[in-house]
Parts: sequence; structure tokens; C-alpha cells
Amino acid sequence: MSKAVACPAKPLTLLYSMALLMLVALMPGMALACEKSLRWDDDPPFSMQEANGEIVGIHVDVNRLILARLGCKTRMIKLPWARALKELELGRLDVLPGAFKKPERERYAYFSGARLRPSRNILFMHRDALARWPIGSLLELENTAFRLGAQTNVSYGPDYLHLIGLESFASQVSFATNRMGLWRMIDKNRIDGIIADEHSGLYELHKLGLVDTIKPTAVVVSTDAAQIAFSKKSVDPVFVAAYIEVLRGLVKDGSYDQILQRYLNE
Repeated sequence: MSKAVACPAKPLTLLYSMALLMLVALMPGMALACEKSLRWDDDPPFSMQEANGEIVGIHVDVNRLILARLGCKTRMIKLPWARALKELELGRLDVLPGAFKKPERERYAYFSGARLRPSRNILFMHRDALARWPIGSLLELENTAFRLGAQTNVSYGPDYLHLIGLESFASQVSFATNRMGLWRMIDKNRIDGIIADEHSGLYELHKLGLVDTIKPTAVVVSTDAAQIAFSKKSVDPVFVAAYIEVLRGLVKDGSYDQILQRYLNE
């Protein structure tokens, strides 16, 4: 079997025509045999496991559909966020949805570049903390005793980076690999609030029965659109370009919105 020549230096935008040729070649019954690993974790409504054991969610359904249209099987791998980034870098994870494009990640990952639904991260606070700090922006917490919870290696935007860059405030930040522990820390008054995706946060608070104790605030920390990241060690750039074309097709034909409505009830 001949081996494709890698062209890592060529921009992905120049590979779209090659991707289209690849898609044309994927006729029924002629799909290329492949398997790609896709990250998931307990992060509803983006990825979660139902009572029957099935793994579902916005990111899961969208990326499974894309892989299926490219003739690939999906192998699900459960990983906390920080570990998922490392596995992507090592080439042991192929596809990582929900990633923000950052210079340090571009060393080992390609990004979809697709601007889909923005991911609004907002501040959730204990009701007592909300009464004490009725703020309108995260920066107003500077020089306060507010105790913030955050997930390890998660990007929350420039205001958050400014605050944790301050030695006095950084000492008040508690880190965890997942949000479930952070919600319980708020409930026990060990921290005052956390930053989370607005949909994920409300879903989890209802699940934990904490909607009366922990409240969403009007503080929007970031509205950047997350992308899909691909390991440069395990995924060919031509395949990435084909992936992007299928993703755009899902947006154009309404399939993407149908998946959103399935989980967000919009």
C-alpha cells in the first residue's frame, strides 16, 4: 500500500479541495476503514452517560455523525480535561471537542476553525456570596476575599487570567479536575463560586439538587466559540480538512441545530 506524503507545512485552507476529492471517493460501500478515538467525560449536555450505559451529548453526537460520514468508527475514551490534552499531545487521543485554540496547543494539535455556537462561561455563586458580592464583572472580585473554584487547565478568558495572575487572588483559587467536586465545595461553603458553561452548570445543579443554594449570575466571563482539536501525531491534515467540510455540511443542512435542540430544548 502506498503511503501518503505528509504536508504539515501546508495551511489547512489549501487542503479543502483535496478534502472534497476525498469525500467524493467515500461512496457507499467504498468507505475507508478507520477508527478514531473521541474524548468524553461527565460534562452534560456535551457528553454524558445515560442510565442504559449509552454515551451521548452534543459533542458526542456531532462528532460521531461526522466520523460516520467519513466512513470511520468512533472509539470513546473517558478522560478528565487536563489528561485529554496530554493524550492528544502524545497521539493517544485523536479528536478532542470543546477545545479553545491557544498557541501552546497549536504545537501538537490542528483546530477545526469552525465558528459554531459560542460557549458562554458564566459565574455561579452560593446565594450568600451573591448577596455579599452583587458584581457585574469578574474583575470586581479583585482585592476581595472571594474564593473561586476552577477546573485544571480550563481556559476561562482574559479576566480570569488577570485575577489568577495576582498573587493575592491566586491563593484563594481552588482547582479540581471536574466540576462535581467544586459544586459540593460551594454547597459546604468551602468556596464561594465557580465558572462554568451556562448549560452544563444549570444541568448539573438540577441533577445535584442545588438550584436553591447555587445561583447563576449575570457575570459572563467568556463567549468564545470552542473548536474541535485533532492530534498532529495521529491524524493526517487531509483528514482534518475533510472533517471540517463535513462539519460545515451539518451546519448547512440543519443537522447541527437538530442535535442542539435535542439537548437544549430550544
